[in-house]
Amino acid sequence: MSSPYILVAIDIVEDQVVRLKQGKMQERTVYGHDPVETAIEWETAGAEWLHVIDLDGATRGEQQNSQAIERLLQKVAIPVQVGGGIRSIASIRNWLDKGAARVCIGTKAMEPAFLTEAVREFGDRLVAAVDSREGVVQVGGWQTASGEKTLEIVRKVADVGVSHVMFTDIERDGTLQGPNLEMIEQVLDAVDVPLIASGGVSTDHDVRALGALAPRGLEGVIIGKALYSGALKLGDAKAALES
Repeated sequence: MSSPYILVAIDIVEDQVVRLKQGKMQERTVYGHDPVETAIEWETAGAEWLHVIDLDGATRGEQQNSQAIERLLQKVAIPVQVGGGIRSIASIRNWLDKGAARVCIGTKAMEPAFLTEAVREFGDRLVAAVDSREGVVQVGGWQTASGEKTLEIVRKVADVGVSHVMFTDIERDGTLQGPNLEMIEQVLDAVDVPLIASGGVSTDHDVRALGALAPRGLEGVIIGKALYSGALKLGDAKAALES
């Protein structure tokens, strides 16, 4: 089995690269004023994947930073996973046509009929994002509790036939407190679908612990704040996954 890969997070608010703490817009740090330049820098540094999210789009339900993301897709050669405010089949198709390798849907992944149609049309280029706070799935850019239990939703999206599930522990996201390994293991135990884990990674030890879950189905690790703050170097993170 191959080692999991790292996806470097590029979160965009008002055309700026930011990191939030626990998904709170009022607790954001700006790390760049041009998402395209940031993407090129990470590609040059050895990134193998980028995870690009329109945070304004996620909270408003309609993409707001499309031009920046389009330019980014034109400038980098590595695969890019795009998400945030994507709420229609046409929008998914648009981003794939514009060069995204995969598209993430979160809020709409909660709708079985929509997800079924999307899986049927886009197959393994679709990612179902399950964003969790205290065991409950959040929607609308993490602003609204769905009332649905995380593991129940994970099972439901897996039953539809998605090829990739992305799990984010919102309470850990942007905190540098380490990933919620217990919950990640529960998700891996619940379904037989490749999992991308996000939230809290801060050290090479965290990355190594996640990498050890590869035999159980962990395929990718999203890292953001740790890389931008300098707490973790991309090269060290990649080495930890390969060790």
